Amino acid sequence: MIDFFDYSNGNTPAKGKLLLSEPFLGDPNFDRTVILLCEHNEEGSFGFVLNKPSSVELHDIMEELNKFDGKAYVGGPVQHNTLHYIHRFPTLEGGQEILNGLYWGGEFEQLLHLLDTQEVTNEDIRFFVGYSGWTEGQLEEEMEKKSWIVADLDNVDIVFESEDDEMWKKSLRSLGGKFSIYSNYPSDPRLN
Repeated sequence: MIDFFDYSNGNTPAKGKLLLSEPFLGDPNFDRTVILLCEHNEEGSFGFVLNKPSSVELHDIMEELNKFDGKAYVGGPVQHNTLHYIHRFPTLEGGQEILNGLYWGGEFEQLLHLLDTQEVTNEDIRFFVGYSGWTEGQLEEEMEKKSWIVADLDNVDIVFESEDDEMWKKSLRSLGGKFSIYSNYPSDPRLN
């Protein structure tokens, strides 16, 4: 018999993993979200929501980014006055490797030059306003409450190329089994 509310898949949170919100998570900040964990250690965790585009264009947030025709994403509910980015540029000074071929942050002036010379495209970088963060032990508590499903990031292309509104479903389906069933749950089961 399948336990339809067992969200464990034997995977634990770690840097470079994805957190998929459980289908009925009551927090509107994380409804049907896919979060890339950029750090997870004994002091806490942080990452970015990959599938929540903001209604604001990036060049409206920061004039220096006027040559970049892309949208900003809501990285999470923490510090909406900060701008972060993940990218595929190992040569960007100060960038922190999340996993092979995927980096967080780096020298902003160097990034502006890469944007001005069009060496950076939408397929290589994603910008976030704010981030998602957990204090020491907080994510573990949420895991015990079955708020998150942990998945491997097998292909970094999903970060840049996946359709925002389908990313959560595709990520669950990739886990197979009962997770494929979860991907089809309606947002509001009363409307089913």
